[in-house]
Amino acid sequence: MKWIIRPSALAGSIAIPPSKSHTIRALLVGTLASGESVARRALLEGDGASALRVAASLGACVEVRNGDVYINGIGGDFSLGTDHIDMGNSGTGLNLFCSAAALGVRSRRFDGDASLRARPVKPLLNALEQLGASVTFENANQDVPFTIRGPLRGGRVSVDGISSQFVSSLLFACPLIPEDTHITVHDLHEQPYVEITLWWLMNQGIDVEYSKELTIYKIRGSQSYKPFDMTIPADFSSAAFPAVAAAIGGVDIELRGLDFSDPQGDKAIFGHLETMGAKVVRSGASVTVSGGNLKGAIIDLNATPDALPALSIAAAAAEGETVFTNVEQARIKETDRIAVMAAELGKMGIEVREFPDGMVVRGGKLRGARVNGHHDHRVVMALAVAGMNAEGETEIETAESAAITYPTFVEDFLRIGADISIN
Repeated sequence: MKWIIRPSALAGSIAIPPSKSHTIRALLVGTLASGESVARRALLEGDGASALRVAASLGACVEVRNGDVYINGIGGDFSLGTDHIDMGNSGTGLNLFCSAAALGVRSRRFDGDASLRARPVKPLLNALEQLGASVTFENANQDVPFTIRGPLRGGRVSVDGISSQFVSSLLFACPLIPEDTHITVHDLHEQPYVEITLWWLMNQGIDVEYSKELTIYKIRGSQSYKPFDMTIPADFSSAAFPAVAAAIGGVDIELRGLDFSDPQGDKAIFGHLETMGAKVVRSGASVTVSGGNLKGAIIDLNATPDALPALSIAAAAAEGETVFTNVEQARIKETDRIAVMAAELGKMGIEVREFPDGMVVRGGKLRGARVNGHHDHRVVMALAVAGMNAEGETEIETAESAAITYPTFVEDFLRIGADISIN
């Protein structure tokens, strides 16, 4: 699918879609609990749909009614479900669910699309092997597909924290192991995503001790998850795109449904935009963003790497240089987002310099161009925002990927004045 984007005058109000991070965690906890859980206003497409599939593949009874997900969990029966699990494009779902799949003695094969097959999972799988899992890889040059088999046992385990999802996966599975588990994390990145996981564990009454730096954990074994009924919070990662559009365009855009008490790290994007000169006004569950004359800044994105594509568009429209630092993990997402954003912004007339853990964007005049989203939802949406503020027409390949986390992106932006057509 292609999107054709033309210069657009935006103004209005958008209801932010549900959080991918919370949706996948809700479906995981609901799968592992005994009894019926309800995840209201969940993300049902893209990564959400992949999580629905894997929940059923592990043996949970999953039903969607009026946009809400009802999950009858497996409790302690880890032998249910199927042997083959297709994760599609969902790296988060793959990482969070594969530890749960290793709780039992049944062999489970995980696979996904071409993008997922290129992503690293081995640091997590190595940690699971330390806890007793057996793992078989089908290709020496890639981590996916793989087959994993438990059961897991307690003990001491160390894990690379280059992806917070590796840590979260262990934290969700280890309370269900009969023995206690001690986890040591090396080089932790994306700390707020671990905080989301800890939020879920605390709400579930799980007994877990951890260091202030979130690098050492002691988890008591033989615990269990309980059913819940909750509304999935809005997604700050998705809110980044209309927020950046407002900051570039200078007019007010209201973003509805955001809860700043939620542990999602990408709420920091509003502070980054303020640093660059945008105006951000909070009122209850709404935030109104406007901007105009943005200035370059130095921004550490270690805690919020998913904000890189959107913020790089703000940087492209700002005066001077913006430096994004300490975000090497952006290279192991759906794409190498540093390299991809540098290449695609270059096509639009913007000078970008890469370095190993970041990039420098020199602000300039965006020009319409034929660009490629590389099957990465956040890259596609970032380029769409760029196209709305560029001279001439922008054509975006692989635009269907936006539905992975923001299925209503086109409809929402059309309502506030975007000139988008689908080809």
